[in-house]
Amino acid sequence: MPIQVFVQRLVSFSPSEASEDERETIQDYDWILLQLNTEEANFSQSKGKVTIVNFWATWCPPCVAEMPSFQKLYDTYGDKLDFYFVTSEKAEKVEKFMEKNHYTLPIYIQAFKAPEQLESSVLPTSYLISKSGEIVINEEGAADWNSKKMRKLLDDLLAK
Repeated sequence: MPIQVFVQRLVSFSPSEASEDERETIQDYDWILLQLNTEEANFSQSKGKVTIVNFWATWCPPCVAEMPSFQKLYDTYGDKLDFYFVTSEKAEKVEKFMEKNHYTLPIYIQAFKAPEQLESSVLPTSYLISKSGEIVINEEGAADWNSKKMRKLLDDLLAK
């Protein structure tokens, strides 16, 4: 796994922004998730906010490869936009992984089906959602989420 993660990091580029005429808009924000402490959270709290949703797993090399870039992005933007790192794994396994790697990302356990526009069978899959609910980025596979290009895009979306 360490070699696979290393290779994934080498080939990861900034995620690609969807052209404006190809963007889907989230219709239904009603999505219940469980926080690691088992408290419920509703995705609807992010309606009207810039949001990143990442579907991942601890056993997935591309997922693990992009985590450091997400952590750096979260360290800078964690109080400016909403982050959801969604997994279907057991909380104990995820907690150990987070502690071992010193990650402070907000992790959620998927208990219910995601909104239709956020459904994917590929790990990792990440979405960047604008304040108006447009899916600006729909990225499958590992990416460098802490790139200058990504930070500029986030700054632009937050300023709107």
